Amino acid sequence: MSTRSRAAAKAVQAAKTAAIADKPSAISKSKAASSTLPIHLFPDANAFESWLETNHGDRSGIWLKIGKKGSGIASVSYDEAIDTALCFGWIDGQRKGLDAQHFLQRFTPRRKNSIWSKRNVDKVGVLVASGRMREPGQIEVDMAKGDGRWEKAYSSSSTMKVPADFEAALDQNKKAKTFFESLNRTKRYPFLWKIETAKRAETRSEKIVQFVKLLAEGKTL
Repeated sequence: MSTRSRAAAKAVQAAKTAAIADKPSAISKSKAASSTLPIHLFPDANAFESWLETNHGDRSGIWLKIGKKGSGIASVSYDEAIDTALCFGWIDGQRKGLDAQHFLQRFTPRRKNSIWSKRNVDKVGVLVASGRMREPGQIEVDMAKGDGRWEKAYSSSSTMKVPADFEAALDQNKKAKTFFESLNRTKRYPFLWKIETAKRAETRSEKIVQFVKLLAEGKTL
Protein backbone atom coordinates (compact mmCIF):
# COMPACT_ATOMS: atom_id res chain seq x y z
CA MET A 1 0.00 0.00 0.00
CA SER A 2 1.35 3.43 -0.96
CA THR A 3 1.90 6.22 1.52
CA ARG A 4 -1.07 8.10 0.04
CA SER A 5 -3.32 5.02 0.35
CA ARG A 6 -2.32 4.45 3.95
CA ALA A 7 -3.05 8.09 4.75
CA ALA A 8 -6.46 7.85 3.10
CA ALA A 9 -7.27 4.68 5.06
CA LYS A 10 -6.31 6.35 8.32
CA ALA A 11 -8.50 9.33 7.47
CA VAL A 12 -11.49 7.07 6.82
CA GLN A 13 -10.94 5.20 10.10
CA ALA A 14 -10.60 8.49 11.98
CA ALA A 15 -13.87 9.71 10.49
CA LYS A 16 -15.63 6.51 11.54
CA THR A 17 -14.25 6.79 15.06
CA ALA A 18 -15.38 10.41 15.30
CA ALA A 19 -18.86 9.49 14.07
CA ILE A 20 -19.19 6.78 16.69
CA ALA A 21 -17.95 9.11 19.41
CA ASP A 22 -20.53 11.71 18.38
CA LYS A 23 -23.46 9.30 18.81
CA PRO A 24 -25.13 9.88 22.20
CA SER A 25 -25.47 6.80 24.37
CA ALA A 26 -28.73 5.75 26.03
CA ILE A 27 -27.29 6.96 29.32
CA SER A 28 -26.41 10.39 27.96
CA LYS A 29 -29.88 10.69 26.43
CA SER A 30 -31.44 9.83 29.77
CA LYS A 31 -29.29 12.38 31.58
CA ALA A 32 -30.10 14.99 28.98
CA ALA A 33 -33.82 14.31 29.36
CA SER A 34 -33.71 14.61 33.15
CA SER A 35 -31.59 17.77 32.99
CA THR A 36 -34.23 19.52 30.88
CA LEU A 37 -37.10 18.86 33.28
CA PRO A 38 -38.68 22.00 34.75
CA ILE A 39 -37.83 22.91 38.34
CA HIS A 40 -40.70 23.87 40.66
CA LEU A 41 -40.67 25.24 44.19
CA PHE A 42 -43.97 24.96 46.05
CA PRO A 43 -44.39 26.79 49.38
CA ASP A 44 -46.44 23.97 50.89
CA ALA A 45 -48.19 20.66 50.17
CA ASN A 46 -51.41 22.41 49.15
CA ALA A 47 -49.60 24.27 46.38
CA PHE A 48 -48.06 21.04 45.07
CA GLU A 49 -51.48 19.37 45.23
CA SER A 50 -53.06 22.20 43.24
CA TRP A 51 -50.36 21.90 40.59
CA LEU A 52 -50.88 18.12 40.30
CA GLU A 53 -54.62 18.56 39.91
CA THR A 54 -53.92 20.27 36.60
CA ASN A 55 -50.65 18.63 35.55
CA HIS A 56 -50.75 15.01 36.77
CA GLY A 57 -51.04 13.86 33.15
CA ASP A 58 -47.62 15.29 32.25
CA ARG A 59 -45.61 12.10 31.66
CA SER A 60 -42.17 13.74 31.77
CA GLY A 61 -42.32 14.78 35.42
CA ILE A 62 -40.53 17.59 37.25
CA TRP A 63 -37.67 18.41 39.57
CA LEU A 64 -39.15 19.47 42.89
CA LYS A 65 -37.04 22.11 44.64
CA ILE A 66 -37.20 21.43 48.38
CA GLY A 67 -35.79 23.53 51.19
CA LYS A 68 -33.35 21.71 53.47
CA LYS A 69 -34.20 21.28 57.12
CA GLY A 70 -33.12 24.32 59.08
CA SER A 71 -32.87 26.49 55.98
CA GLY A 72 -35.95 28.53 56.85
CA ILE A 73 -37.16 28.15 53.26
CA ALA A 74 -40.93 27.81 52.88
CA SER A 75 -41.41 24.69 50.77
CA VAL A 76 -43.26 21.41 50.70
CA SER A 77 -41.25 18.82 52.64
CA TYR A 78 -40.01 15.57 51.12
CA ASP A 79 -42.47 13.45 53.13
CA GLU A 80 -45.37 15.74 52.28
CA ALA A 81 -44.41 15.61 48.61
CA ILE A 82 -44.41 11.80 48.57
CA ASP A 83 -47.89 11.63 50.09
CA THR A 84 -49.22 14.24 47.68
CA ALA A 85 -47.62 12.55 44.68
CA LEU A 86 -49.07 9.14 45.56
CA CYS A 87 -52.56 10.64 45.56
CA PHE A 88 -52.14 11.43 41.86
CA GLY A 89 -50.25 8.30 40.77
CA TRP A 90 -46.80 9.91 40.89
CA ILE A 91 -43.67 8.66 42.67
CA ASP A 92 -40.33 10.06 43.79
CA GLY A 93 -37.12 9.18 42.02
CA GLN A 94 -33.59 10.55 41.80
CA ARG A 95 -32.36 13.14 44.29
CA LYS A 96 -29.51 15.54 43.68
CA GLY A 97 -27.98 18.51 45.41
CA LEU A 98 -28.63 22.07 44.32
CA ASP A 99 -27.22 24.63 46.75
CA ALA A 100 -26.70 25.31 50.45
CA GLN A 101 -30.43 25.72 51.09
CA HIS A 102 -32.16 23.40 48.61
CA PHE A 103 -32.02 19.97 47.02
CA LEU A 104 -33.84 18.63 43.98
CA GLN A 105 -36.11 15.58 44.06
CA ARG A 106 -37.44 14.13 40.85
CA PHE A 107 -41.14 13.26 40.71
CA THR A 108 -42.77 11.49 37.78
CA PRO A 109 -45.95 9.57 36.99
CA ARG A 110 -45.59 5.91 37.92
CA ARG A 111 -44.45 3.84 34.96
CA LYS A 112 -46.50 0.93 33.71
CA ASN A 113 -45.81 -2.27 35.69
CA SER A 114 -43.39 -0.52 38.06
CA ILE A 115 -42.90 -2.28 41.37
CA TRP A 116 -44.20 -0.92 44.66
CA SER A 117 -42.41 -0.44 47.95
CA LYS A 118 -44.05 -1.50 51.19
CA ARG A 119 -43.44 2.04 52.41
CA ASN A 120 -45.72 3.41 49.71
CA VAL A 121 -48.26 0.63 50.18
CA ASP A 122 -48.53 1.64 53.84
CA LYS A 123 -48.75 5.31 52.93
CA VAL A 124 -51.58 4.64 50.50
CA GLY A 125 -53.53 2.92 53.27
CA VAL A 126 -53.34 6.08 55.36
CA LEU A 127 -54.18 8.32 52.40
CA VAL A 128 -57.24 6.25 51.48
CA ALA A 129 -58.45 6.19 55.08
CA SER A 130 -58.13 9.97 55.31
CA GLY A 131 -59.99 10.51 52.04
CA ARG A 132 -57.03 12.12 50.26
CA MET A 133 -56.63 9.69 47.36
CA ARG A 134 -57.57 11.05 43.94
CA GLU A 135 -58.74 9.09 40.92
CA PRO A 136 -55.33 8.93 39.15
CA GLY A 137 -53.70 7.55 42.28
CA GLN A 138 -56.49 5.06 42.94
CA ILE A 139 -56.23 3.77 39.37
CA GLU A 140 -52.55 2.94 39.94
CA VAL A 141 -53.41 1.19 43.21
CA ASP A 142 -56.18 -0.86 41.62
CA MET A 143 -53.93 -1.95 38.74
CA ALA A 144 -51.18 -2.99 41.16
CA LYS A 145 -53.65 -5.02 43.21
CA GLY A 146 -55.06 -6.60 40.07
CA ASP A 147 -51.75 -7.81 38.61
CA GLY A 148 -50.07 -8.88 41.86
CA ARG A 149 -47.57 -6.05 42.27
CA TRP A 150 -49.32 -4.87 45.42
CA GLU A 151 -48.72 -8.15 47.23
CA LYS A 152 -45.11 -8.29 46.00
CA ALA A 153 -44.15 -4.87 47.36
CA TYR A 154 -40.54 -4.81 48.53
CA SER A 155 -39.25 -3.86 51.97
CA SER A 156 -37.12 -0.83 52.78
CA SER A 157 -33.46 -1.17 53.73
CA SER A 158 -34.33 -0.72 57.40
CA THR A 159 -36.81 -3.61 57.48
CA MET A 160 -35.65 -6.03 54.77
CA LYS A 161 -34.44 -9.36 56.14
CA VAL A 162 -32.16 -11.97 54.60
CA PRO A 163 -34.50 -14.50 52.92
CA ALA A 164 -34.22 -18.15 53.93
CA ASP A 165 -33.10 -19.39 50.49
CA PHE A 166 -30.29 -16.83 50.30
CA GLU A 167 -29.28 -17.60 53.88
CA ALA A 168 -29.12 -21.32 53.05
CA ALA A 169 -26.93 -20.63 50.01
CA LEU A 170 -24.58 -18.49 52.08
CA ASP A 171 -24.30 -21.28 54.64
CA GLN A 172 -22.80 -23.44 51.89
CA ASN A 173 -20.02 -20.95 51.17
CA LYS A 174 -18.00 -19.77 54.15
CA LYS A 175 -16.14 -17.02 52.28
CA ALA A 176 -19.35 -15.56 50.89
CA LYS A 177 -21.12 -15.66 54.24
CA THR A 178 -18.22 -14.10 56.13
CA PHE A 179 -17.93 -11.26 53.63
CA PHE A 180 -21.69 -10.66 53.51
CA GLU A 181 -21.89 -10.48 57.29
CA SER A 182 -19.10 -7.89 57.27
CA LEU A 183 -21.16 -5.55 55.10
CA ASN A 184 -23.27 -2.77 56.54
CA ARG A 185 -26.99 -2.47 55.84
CA THR A 186 -26.46 -0.11 52.91
CA LYS A 187 -24.09 -2.52 51.16
CA ARG A 188 -26.34 -5.53 51.82
CA TYR A 189 -29.50 -3.91 50.53
CA PRO A 190 -28.80 -4.15 46.75
CA PHE A 191 -28.38 -7.93 47.05
CA LEU A 192 -31.55 -8.37 49.10
CA TRP A 193 -33.56 -5.97 46.94
CA LYS A 194 -32.69 -7.75 43.69
CA ILE A 195 -33.59 -11.12 45.21
CA GLU A 196 -36.88 -9.91 46.68
CA THR A 197 -37.98 -8.18 43.48
CA ALA A 198 -37.12 -11.03 41.08
CA LYS A 199 -40.25 -11.73 39.04
CA ARG A 200 -39.71 -15.46 38.50
CA ALA A 201 -38.51 -18.25 40.77
CA GLU A 202 -35.88 -19.22 38.20
CA THR A 203 -34.55 -15.67 38.09
CA ARG A 204 -34.42 -15.54 41.87
CA SER A 205 -32.42 -18.78 42.04
CA GLU A 206 -30.01 -17.58 39.37
CA LYS A 207 -29.41 -14.33 41.23
CA ILE A 208 -28.71 -16.14 44.47
CA VAL A 209 -26.08 -18.32 42.78
CA GLN A 210 -24.57 -15.25 41.12
CA PHE A 211 -24.49 -13.24 44.34
CA VAL A 212 -22.91 -16.00 46.42
CA LYS A 213 -20.12 -16.28 43.84
CA LEU A 214 -19.67 -12.51 43.84
CA LEU A 215 -19.55 -12.31 47.63
CA ALA A 216 -17.05 -15.17 47.79
CA GLU A 217 -14.78 -12.99 45.65
CA GLY A 218 -15.18 -10.12 48.10
CA LYS A 219 -17.23 -7.99 45.72
CA THR A 220 -20.39 -5.94 46.17
CA LEU A 221 -23.03 -4.65 43.76
